[in-house]
Amino acid sequence: MQPNNTSPRSIPLADLDIPLERESFQADLISELSGVLEDVVGLEEASGFISIVGQNIGVRLDSDYRKALGVASLTRSQVADVLVDFKARIKGDFYIIEQDDERVVLGNRVCPFGDKVRGHSSMCMMTSNVFGAIASENLGFAKVSLEETIARGNAGCRVVIYLRESQESDTAPGQEYFRVGAGNAERS
Repeated sequence: MQPNNTSPRSIPLADLDIPLERESFQADLISELSGVLEDVVGLEEASGFISIVGQNIGVRLDSDYRKALGVASLTRSQVADVLVDFKARIKGDFYIIEQDDERVVLGNRVCPFGDKVRGHSSMCMMTSNVFGAIASENLGFAKVSLEETIARGNAGCRVVIYLRESQESDTAPGQEYFRVGAGNAERS
């Protein structure tokens, strides 16, 4: 039996109740991409691919912020503010818990990727690499430790950005980042 392709009234497609708009589509796309990468190549390799994208975006954003602020480099305080502002612009809810010359600690209540991030911790490498690129380009070094993440099932995120190599930063899990030209851009 063939379906009836006629309807009693013609409804414009744009008026149909279909949960589809640009932001949710992009979140779905990124979530599916990271999920496929994790399934096909594994979590570690998927994280590596996403790290490259995050590094490139971080370098570009750093340049954009410095140009907009009219400065050659950002101070530690400006770095912390830029990280929070960047996440706010993409609908995250990051905030500064504490900061000093050794580290910046950020919290987060809302992931920019929404619920799509749950179970896809490779997506957190985007945060790590953007944060690491911006901090290291301006301050010379950064180590980003994702202590808690929404993707891993925590209620929120706790991200520590170490700004100097120290015993504490050496023992913390995470990715190290260095100013481009001062060695490797990233070191595990």
